[in-house]
Order: sequence, then structure tokens, then C-alpha cells
Amino acid sequence: LKTGIIEMKSFNKLSGVVASLPQLNIDTDAIIPKQFLKTIERTGLGKHLFHEKRYNKENNLNENFVLNKEPWNKSKFIVAGDNFGCGSSREHAPWALLDFGISCIISTSFADIFYNNCFKNGVLPVILDEKNVIEISKVAVEGIEISIDLEAQQIIAQNKIYKFDIDPYRKHCLLNGLDDIGITLENENKINSYEGKLISKKWHVPEKIG
Repeated sequence: LKTGIIEMKSFNKLSGVVASLPQLNIDTDAIIPKQFLKTIERTGLGKHLFHEKRYNKENNLNENFVLNKEPWNKSKFIVAGDNFGCGSSREHAPWALLDFGISCIISTSFADIFYNNCFKNGVLPVILDEKNVIEISKVAVEGIEISIDLEAQQIIAQNKIYKFDIDPYRKHCLLNGLDDIGITLENENKINSYEGKLISKKWHVPEKIG
């Protein structure tokens, strides 16, 4: 399904390494700094993800940052501190995460606008209680892969299952790769029929009276 810029992929099952970013209140400017917001393309922002953490003053990779280390430089998940994605309402934040390869964020809470933007761009934000987030963070530090099954609404880490809640409508959109445009196009036949009726009425010549 085309969005006009890039195809939004369906999300069902995912397995991979999870990177731990335990800091609280990681904001959208940290995720993708303001100097990279000039583009309207959803691709190409992955190299700038967490730019100020990933690069030093000489613009070389910071070897101490988790996403620059093996195996976390190929992470598909992030387990993060509370209130992830706070700050300005830039949609570039989920674009950058997805372009880097990260499709799922696990935290105890998310900023509302970032949370909504994730679903619109094919990124799954999962809310778990603090105890479970800490447990998954420990798995992350060890570099062990975890998996997620959106249909079953569960994360599996070291044979332990973590169930999560998700709005049924948002779940449907992710499973079927539907963004706002895609949802509208599900009713394409009705839209075309309605437009056809409008055109017909516009060009209808009334009968002459008398």
C-alpha cells in the first residue's frame, strides 16, 4: 500500500536483539536532532538517530554508545526508560527509528504524540509495568534476542512471556500495514461511487420548464 512517500509494511512477528536505553524522558530532539528535520522523506534518517550520542565532536562513531556496539548496532527493539518520546511532536522520530531498523519500543510509558505517531508509521510502542521492563533490560544487556507476536499480544524473552495490551483498531492497522491514507483507501470503492454521483449531479441538465 503506497502512502505517497514510502510503503508502510505490515507488522506481525519480530525477533532480534534489544538495545537498552534506561534513561528517563528521552525526548524527540535526542532521538532525531532538529538540524535533520528539513527532509519530508521517511528514509535516510537512520544514520542520524541519537546523533549526539552516537557521534563525537569529530563526527566519528562513539564506541561507548550501545547502538554502535555489536550486536546492538543491529537492534530491532529498544527497551527504554519512562516517558520515552517526550518533547516536540516531530514525526521524524519514528521515521529515524524505523530507518535504523528498530520496529518496537518497550517502556513503562510514552509521550502521547510520539505514541500516536509510532502507530501511524509502522512502529509498535509496547507498555509494560516497571518490573517487566527491568527484566527485559537485563536480557538486553546480555545481547540475547527476544521476539514479539502482535497477533497474540506477547513478548517472549528467555522463555518468559510478557502479555501487553493494545487498542484493537491500532492493532488492525499495524497487522495490515495501514497508515492514515491506507485506512481511507480501504473504502476506495465507496469513495469512487460517491464522487461519481457528485460528478453526475454537477453535469446534470434539468429539463426545460413550460
